[in-house]
Amino acid sequence: MDYRDIEIIKRQRGWDGYFKLDVYELRHKQFDGGQSPVIRREVLERGHAVAVLPYDPVRDEVVLIEQFRPATLSVHRDTPDMPAWLVEIVAGIVEPGESLEDVARRETIEESGCDIIGPLEVIVPRYYASPGCTSETVQIFYGRVDAAKAGGLHGLDEEGEDIRVFTKSADDCFAMLKAGEFCNAPTIMALQWLMLNRDRLRQEAVTPK
Repeated sequence: MDYRDIEIIKRQRGWDGYFKLDVYELRHKQFDGGQSPVIRREVLERGHAVAVLPYDPVRDEVVLIEQFRPATLSVHRDTPDMPAWLVEIVAGIVEPGESLEDVARRETIEESGCDIIGPLEVIVPRYYASPGCTSETVQIFYGRVDAAKAGGLHGLDEEGEDIRVFTKSADDCFAMLKAGEFCNAPTIMALQWLMLNRDRLRQEAVTPK
């Protein structure tokens, strides 16, 4: 089945702020060949995102960022041990007219102060972040950086960003990952990928293709 098997009966904008909320009434073809009843669903129009793992294969260090995330406030009510300031990799929203690669390079500079050296490598192709409620997709890249230049506070004042930048050795990151210290999906996926590709990246840094 594909999009031709969906009938949108009505769509209206329920909220138009920092995020946008669209309300759909629709029905779709079912696996038994019939039609579903009319379903009413809200979809959060978040935009599309790019995440970047900034890794220095020479120093064997990952550049990480830490920042406050407002959505953690509702989680805290039920799970008070979940953090409000999250340790993450670089990420940002795709602006109109930008390619995913453009966003990766822009956000790495804005959020970490580091330039990406050479080409980007896809870690995870575009995937739905949470398709039960939001239209957001995410693509994750690896970007080689010089971690010696990482540190300090970054982010855009006009976006209210207050981002702490720091580095961790790859081994420290893997230990944190195994201990469950990361609670951000792109960061977890990127570090799992690094565990599988670290030796190759370090070898390529010594003997470039």
